[in-house]
Amino acid sequence: MEVDNNLTAERSLEIIRESIERSQRTINKNSALPLIWWGGCVVVFSLFIAYLWKNHGGPVWNMLWAVLWLIGYAGNWMIDKRRESVPTTFVGKIVSYVWSTFGIFCCGIGMIFGFIGCGVLPMELILPKVYAFGCITSVISLCFGMGTTIMGLVIRNRIIQVCGLIAGIGGFFGALHFSGHTQLYVMAIVALIGLIVPGITILLQNQK
Repeated sequence: MEVDNNLTAERSLEIIRESIERSQRTINKNSALPLIWWGGCVVVFSLFIAYLWKNHGGPVWNMLWAVLWLIGYAGNWMIDKRRESVPTTFVGKIVSYVWSTFGIFCCGIGMIFGFIGCGVLPMELILPKVYAFGCITSVISLCFGMGTTIMGLVIRNRIIQVCGLIAGIGGFFGALHFSGHTQLYVMAIVALIGLIVPGITILLQNQK
């Protein structure tokens, strides 16, 4: 009887392990288009906002990042509707929570600094006696890299892990060397390395 219980426990652990590995493979396969979509959105909006910032009114245009999230989620919803439906798994929930948290934090920070840029909020209310636009891109780039790297660790994808590390650390220090609208060029590069490159790589792997 004790042997049967041990076998049952071992089989249960094996089933759990197989389920986790299967969900990791599924998420890895289905993550290609969302990564490319979000990366493309960030690149386009970064360059567009940088242009408007430089030529038409300054940092007030950072408010457009809120529009990015609306367009991004709408496009992601369409991608989800078209691809094969898969059961909700623990691994899938973790990945979803990671990127939802990233989106809430970074969108909130971006909108606050957008309000500061257009004069709705005073800088002293947020950061007394400090002009902090020089830090915001570095912080968001670091969050970007952390989100990408954590996702890569959860689904065991080395390419996503490496791209996340490069994008996060490189973007953090790279943005410190630029000011004003030129920081958004760094953001575009971070999105390219941290989202689009992994997405295209996974897409090519899926086609083999």
